[in-house]
Amino acid sequence: MLVYHFFPAVLPGGFLGVDIFFVISGFLIASLLLRERQRHGRIDLVSFWRRRARRLLPALVLVLLVCTGVALLIARSGDADLLVNIGQQVFGALAFVSNWVFVALGGDYFTRDNPELYRNTWSLSIEEQFYVVLPLLMLFTMRAHSRITRSLLFILLAIGSAALMVLYAAQGEAPTRVYFGSDSHVFGLFAGVSLAVLLQPIDARRRPVPGPLSTGSQVALAAVAALGLGVLGWLSFTLVEGSPESFAWGFQLASAAALLVVWAVTRPGAWAGRALDAAPLRWIGERSYGIYLWHWPLLLLLPTLLGSGATPDPSAGGVLVALTGIALSVAIAAFSHRFVEQPVRRHGLRGTLRRFSRAWRAGSGRRVLAAAVSLGLIAGAGATTVAIAVAPARSSAAEAIARGEAAMLAAHQGELEAAARERGVAGTLDGLDGSVEPDDGPPLANGAAARPALPRGKHIFAVGDSVMLASLPELKASFRGVKVDAAVSRGLGAGVQIVEDLAGQNRLRRVLVVGLGTNGPVDRADLERLQRTADGRPIVLVNAHADRDWIPGVNRLLQEFADEQAGVVLADWDRAIRKHPRELAGDGIHPNPGGAEIYAKTVRKALRELQRSSERIVHESADLAPGATEPAAGSGTAE
Repeated sequence: MLVYHFFPAVLPGGFLGVDIFFVISGFLIASLLLRERQRHGRIDLVSFWRRRARRLLPALVLVLLVCTGVALLIARSGDADLLVNIGQQVFGALAFVSNWVFVALGGDYFTRDNPELYRNTWSLSIEEQFYVVLPLLMLFTMRAHSRITRSLLFILLAIGSAALMVLYAAQGEAPTRVYFGSDSHVFGLFAGVSLAVLLQPIDARRRPVPGPLSTGSQVALAAVAALGLGVLGWLSFTLVEGSPESFAWGFQLASAAALLVVWAVTRPGAWAGRALDAAPLRWIGERSYGIYLWHWPLLLLLPTLLGSGATPDPSAGGVLVALTGIALSVAIAAFSHRFVEQPVRRHGLRGTLRRFSRAWRAGSGRRVLAAAVSLGLIAGAGATTVAIAVAPARSSAAEAIARGEAAMLAAHQGELEAAARERGVAGTLDGLDGSVEPDDGPPLANGAAARPALPRGKHIFAVGDSVMLASLPELKASFRGVKVDAAVSRGLGAGVQIVEDLAGQNRLRRVLVVGLGTNGPVDRADLERLQRTADGRPIVLVNAHADRDWIPGVNRLLQEFADEQAGVVLADWDRAIRKHPRELAGDGIHPNPGGAEIYAKTVRKALRELQRSSERIVHESADLAPGATEPAAGSGTAE
């Protein structure tokens, strides 16, 4: 998970680490409960839940207090994005309902458009919700007299949860709901429990002492473990985050592969098990919970603290952010494990407080330490309270998008009013479609242009995603009369469909500006569709800038297509804005007003390149086809 979050391009499918952990966790916790029942004849529910609280809450509370306090300090310097919805996040983390909080807020694990500081607690919440229910289910199933019968319920629940993920994705549910939902993402935990129940004998006293494994058995187990690890490795390097394939079979296959590995390495005496039980791996495993808790907040806090830009981008000092983040995650987790988690697990909260009190009375040195810890906790609690009180309603990226949406709405209203005046309609604008006849300017002598010129805004149609939407006011200022159709989360396929619809209605303008690619991979077939639909019209392709693993491939394809095709040029937004990271919102993707000016200048530069390379880019040249009109005002367009 650390490699995936700090170096997403290196391990694009590293998000599967959570699903692997779900399988392991389900297996281990179920095995503990089964052994408890065999030793004592029952499962002590209260004791089990108390142990879970002692295991999880101390480190979690420490992370919340420290990181919220640091985020508050950063917010006071002007970057308050990390405090957006901080109250809901803290509540969700402490109540173990973060996953449902993020569903309600519309948060997305696969984006940083709204960088929730405690987004990583979603998996912890699913796990703890599961462990509230698991002991009750086990008490019910333990009445059965065979391991297969006992495991049947858990197998069915695992299959049902995996099927729900497929079903929700096929029905077009938001990826947030599919990924964060407890019902659709709990199958790994149930799979691990199923394996534990199948392997645990009904009566351990009658279980024969296993003899040493034969060489053939050892080789077979090693082969099974290697197969599972191979599948996991293949998925980790090939599966794309948020892709249809990941929901249709990727997560499920990863859980099945993890199940094979767990089965192979937990057989008594297995070579594979001894290899994975090496001291360094065991040390990391004991501190993995703390490492997981700390790494995500550090990933978001460190770029600002180190002055390395908005995201861990290697070209902007991101390697320093990544290496520092990994080192700090391990170091702080080790400290937390030694001085916070272990004392509470061994002595309980009250016992730890009593020992703390004795340390206070023991001497001046310990008293200073105790005072420092006390003051730190009080300061953290106070900072968290203040952070919740002053948290902004939305992120800078959301503000940038809202600014574009407001400009779009104003443009719609102005277009409708202009159409109403032209038609002599008074009093109301109801029923107007907003269409106006194009004004092609004064007639040309002999029907030809005297010299090439930059196309006027009224001849340009731009289609794009939320990056273009955030840049809309500056585009309108730079190209007066430009028609813009931009929307959040739009991909190239949807944009090409809009162009096709306008062309089919004979309402497509002379020059096309296409700014799509931020939200997913680009298909060359869509670019070819776009060019066919343009029917000789010049096209400006604006490339993408984001810390998504598909962005390099998208930009490479757009550049290649522009180089190969006449009348197509690239507006290199990625290169232009990379020099000015402070002109982006906190997500490192959407431009603020200064960044939007750079976006508009980048488009203008590309149009000048077209002007120099083609006589077609002349605003006085070929008129629109007979009977053509401009696109009507509608959802997502602005003029």
